[in-house]
Amino acid sequence: MVRLTRREYTDLLTFRAGLRRFLRWSEAQAIEVGLTPAQHQLLLAVKGHPDRRGPTIREVSAYLSTAHHSAGELVERAEAGGYVRRCPDSDDARLVRVRLTALGDQRIRRLAKLHLQELHRLAPLFDRLGADHDVEPSAGPAGG
Repeated sequence: MVRLTRREYTDLLTFRAGLRRFLRWSEAQAIEVGLTPAQHQLLLAVKGHPDRRGPTIREVSAYLSTAHHSAGELVERAEAGGYVRRCPDSDDARLVRVRLTALGDQRIRRLAKLHLQELHRLAPLFDRLGADHDVEPSAGPAGG
C-alpha cells in the first residue's frame, strides 16, 4: 500500500474543494440562463454526442448516470421548455433520438463558452496538483 504525504492529502483536499466550487458555480450559471443544472447536463449530452442524429434516451441516461425513466422524464421537461425535441430514429423505429432546438443550442453554446473559460482559468491548479506525485494510476472508479 502506498503511503501518502501530508502534501498529497492537502492536494486532494484542494482538488475536491475546487471541484465542488466549480460544480456550484456551474449550477449557478445554468440557472442564470434559465436552465436547471440537470437540463444543462442534458443539453451538453445532446450537443457533445458523437452521432449527429442525437443520443437515444438510453445514451442520455448513461451520460447522466441516471435511470432510463429519469432520463426520459428529464427529456420530457426539457422538451416542454423548448430546449430539445424527440425524433424517431431513421434506422430503428423503436428508438427515439434527442436533438437540440435553436433555443437549446443557444443556451448550451453560451454555457460551454463560460465553462471552457473557467476550466482554462483552473488548469494551472490541476497541473500543479498532478505534479510531483509518484502514485500509480488506477483503472478509475470501481465499476467504471
